Amino acid sequence: MITDKKILIIGSGISGIAAAELLMEAGADPVLYDSNPALEEAEIRSRLPKDSRIRILTGELLEKEKKETEVVILSPGVPIDLPLVEELRKNGAIIWGEVELAYHFAKGKLAAVTGTNGKTTTTALVGEILKSYYKEVFVVGNIGNAYTREALKMTESSATAAEISSFQLETIQSFHPQVSAILNITPDHLNRHHTMDCYIKTKERIAENQDMADTCVLNYDDEETRRFGEQVKAAVLYFSRQHILDRGVYLDGTSIIYRNGPEAEKICDTTELKLLGAHNHENVMAAIAIGAAMGVPLPQIRSAVLSFTAVEHRIEFVEEKNGVAYYNDSKGTNTDAAIKAVEAMTRPAIVIGGGYDKHVEFDDWVETFPGRVKLLVLLGATARQIADTAKRHGFDKIVFAESMEEAVQVSAREAEPGDAVLLSPACASWGMFENYEQRGRVFKELVRKL
Repeated sequence: MITDKKILIIGSGISGIAAAELLMEAGADPVLYDSNPALEEAEIRSRLPKDSRIRILTGELLEKEKKETEVVILSPGVPIDLPLVEELRKNGAIIWGEVELAYHFAKGKLAAVTGTNGKTTTTALVGEILKSYYKEVFVVGNIGNAYTREALKMTESSATAAEISSFQLETIQSFHPQVSAILNITPDHLNRHHTMDCYIKTKERIAENQDMADTCVLNYDDEETRRFGEQVKAAVLYFSRQHILDRGVYLDGTSIIYRNGPEAEKICDTTELKLLGAHNHENVMAAIAIGAAMGVPLPQIRSAVLSFTAVEHRIEFVEEKNGVAYYNDSKGTNTDAAIKAVEAMTRPAIVIGGGYDKHVEFDDWVETFPGRVKLLVLLGATARQIADTAKRHGFDKIVFAESMEEAVQVSAREAEPGDAVLLSPACASWGMFENYEQRGRVFKELVRKL
């Protein structure tokens, strides 16, 4: 029993706190540790239940603690190759992530979604589809609601939609969804995974414990996921925007079609959707495939799809001011996501970009600018790199800003009626903001004050 072991939770953020609460409720006596010496114990404790007596450690971990630890629970932001983690592993400790811990206690049916882009929108839509059929539904994971926070509430009759990041997949062992999905794979987080091959293999782990009784939903239009479909153990259900499929979900003109046998059934038309952009057609098709694999009847799936609106921070319409439409795509933390946001604009766009450096190139993003982007407003650590890349591609309509406030003001000043201002940074938020959610909220607040 894990509850009888000496457990060390590394990281005191949302996942770490939720893991601590789960373990304490399950009868364990974990230690909550954060390596940041500037963190006050009182501040960490304020985020825990009032009656919590959990031990909290900060700064450097003592040798005694290292040697006594039997199980380590890593928050997603903690690299598995951190020297401390390597040392604990060598000492014989079991290394789990927050997702593996949650799965250990969770019950019911599970649909798990990963991919470079579209995870949040697809997972949220899967959650709505499941709610149209199942009485007990949980939407958890990287979507902002820690899996560990809900795991003990799940029952054998509940259904869960989980957004799972590559960071969370690094530490799975027994994690076994009945339905898995890989939406797409493009370069991202190479500062953490180091090589594209490692990143791809980490994403593919979402299906490693599945068998033929399970389903893996894959993007037929993505070369990597189509290749993976030839070797995965689970039954494969593809979705495609570019091909007519013998089995799966596909786009035929503007009709989204589901085929699972000789009969093809139209789910809806893309013109009926409340989501903007061709990439969202893919997200919808993936969600339909996942919902069908989870046993939800097609009429309920159709109803959920047609009523679904965009998630916060993903090409989210904010307001129109002086004839200018403002969109918050703060979740566009890599070039592929930012490309999709630019392509979704139906007006000339002023794009606000830049942020934390994840050691990726920006050429493919900049190549989408002609005919779409009239001005690029840059901030953050990558501003100069993006500007240099844009100039190499012949785009020189660039302004630098020191803050989000300045970026919004510049954009508002330069925009004309009929334009769009799009925050789609193509970069993570760290260094200027706590996370992409805070960045998006700040942007929206500044827009509303204009």
